[in-house]
Amino acid sequence: MRATNPATGETLRTYEEDGESAVDAAIERATEAFERWRDRPLRERTSLLSAAADVLRENKREYAETMTEEMGKPVEQAVSEVEKCAWGCDYYADHASAHLAPEAHPSPPGSSAKTVYEPLGPVLAVMPWNFPFWQVFRFAAPYLTAGNVGLLKHASNVPGCARAIEEVFAEAGYPEDVFTSLLIPSDRVEEIVADDRVRAATVTGSGPAGRAVASAAGDHLKKTVLELGGSDPFVVLDDADLEAAVETGAWARNQNGGQSCIAAKRFVVHTDVYDDFLDRFVAAVESFTVGDPTAEGTDIGPQARPDLLADLHEQVEASVDAGATVETGGQPLDREGAYYPPTVLTDVPEGCPADSEELFGPVAAVYEVEDEAEAVRKANDTEYGLGASIWTEDRERGKRVAGRIDAGCVYVNQLVKSDPRVPFGGVKMSGYGRELSAVGIREFTNRKTVWVE
Repeated sequence: MRATNPATGETLRTYEEDGESAVDAAIERATEAFERWRDRPLRERTSLLSAAADVLRENKREYAETMTEEMGKPVEQAVSEVEKCAWGCDYYADHASAHLAPEAHPSPPGSSAKTVYEPLGPVLAVMPWNFPFWQVFRFAAPYLTAGNVGLLKHASNVPGCARAIEEVFAEAGYPEDVFTSLLIPSDRVEEIVADDRVRAATVTGSGPAGRAVASAAGDHLKKTVLELGGSDPFVVLDDADLEAAVETGAWARNQNGGQSCIAAKRFVVHTDVYDDFLDRFVAAVESFTVGDPTAEGTDIGPQARPDLLADLHEQVEASVDAGATVETGGQPLDREGAYYPPTVLTDVPEGCPADSEELFGPVAAVYEVEDEAEAVRKANDTEYGLGASIWTEDRERGKRVAGRIDAGCVYVNQLVKSDPRVPFGGVKMSGYGRELSAVGIREFTNRKTVWVE
């Protein structure tokens, strides 16, 4: 397994894949560790999670540089990602006790009925490269604190991040084998899901990856949580604050090099403000600095791998061939590294890649609509349903439109984001289940009813 710097093409490090016997031994150790870990008092588990937050903050620059080296994220954005991981740990350290508290139910006099939340066992997490720390801590902080143990299959291009996260838990004082990173290719995931010792699986990634894991888990009646792709609409109504919408929208599309499931991808703009929005939006994305991700002031680094850049450009070319107009960008940059510029497409025809597929890079499709009803129709005209952003100065209107959008989360007058305090997840082809908040920590628990007469 090889870590390659996408800014230079340089091979950073190579790692030996875990063989079949090594994986089997790791699962067995995790299974044994679970029996001990589940019995640890919750206050001890939350104390260790607080220690993990401390480790993250103390070493945030080092972890950020590993991310930047392996997948090209500008280093200051990577530092912010590590800080967000620490915040997630703090959240569950503070709130896990309340979230996992037994829930009482009405029962006859003299009896008691309650629901208790008990851990399931080893949970396999299949995680992506785009937020290589946050995606892992988004599952690990709640699931480990609930008493489960974690088996991480990270993306193959960020093995250094996988090992670094393993080290975070070790340095925080977690017992050995409560969190284990498996360096394996994707084609070995299904055999792990099928293992009787593995009790559940969570996936953040592509639709094909989610379907494969869900199918294997279904064959063995195991719980899954899937957070898959998105083609999030960014709806700008006629009464929107255009300055705020443009500034936020430009960043919502281009942060992390546009490589985010919840990035704004389809901009649905009311005809009364369309021309003004488009002019400002193009100027805003053209102002971003594309370059060395280790340099101060860089907004957009390289795409994570050359093959991903090639796939993105193929989607852009197919959309242009179908009739889309390139307002800016549209060609890979002629420099060393996998760089693609912020790109804006208009006149996007129905059914072309920019309209119907997820474009995982800094490419925005902008649509003009006649009224609110058409804006809602266009926003929902996708197989995905992860997030959506609505822009209007009328808060009540924003809430009304939000109620008509098919998505797991809708944000009015701000970009879509994941936040430890609220549930996160999608509908339709964006997956099912929820992460974060009280809902997330309970996803991989046995919600056991205990009735005492």
